Amino acid sequence: MKKLAVFCGSSNGASNVYIEEAKKLGKELAERKIALVYGGASVGVMGAVADSVLEAGGTVIGVMPGFLEKREISHKNLSELIIVDSMHDRKAKMADLAGGFIALPGGPGTLEEFFEIFTWAQLGLHQKPCGLLNINHYYDPLVALFNHMAEEQFLHEKYRNLAIVDNDPKGLLDKFNSYEPPTVKSYNTEK
Repeated sequence: MKKLAVFCGSSNGASNVYIEEAKKLGKELAERKIALVYGGASVGVMGAVADSVLEAGGTVIGVMPGFLEKREISHKNLSELIIVDSMHDRKAKMADLAGGFIALPGGPGTLEEFFEIFTWAQLGLHQKPCGLLNINHYYDPLVALFNHMAEEQFLHEKYRNLAIVDNDPKGLLDKFNSYEPPTVKSYNTEK
């Protein structure tokens, strides 16, 4: 895996642990020579993970819609900053560049990005790993919701563990290295 997309908040969160663990992930990515693909901001958890990769000598590619460049305060020291037209273009570009996806704590935007990628995996549109870095038990309610979805038969059992969960960056990346995608029914779009 050469590049990983990270979805995360442009805020710091309520605890310093979110920033500290984002930095640990960034350092681990750089040590493994995995480029970071992310939303391009210099603030919050987004800025922390990018700064950490850069400080460790790694590569960081930011992808940001033009209208957010000032609002999210684009990072000025990236290896590359790609400006796109829309949020849809941002997600498509990140998905195209990345060999896997990690969600760190964030708000509705982070979840929306993660769920789209997760859904694409269910549909067989990609076979890349999707992970949740469960810092400070942030994603425990989401993991419980996935289990509830499966128990209530709104999520097929084989997809229950499609989201790879770990509370440690090294552990999550190790799980990515051994990821085996589930078999997905092929959808024929030809008539």
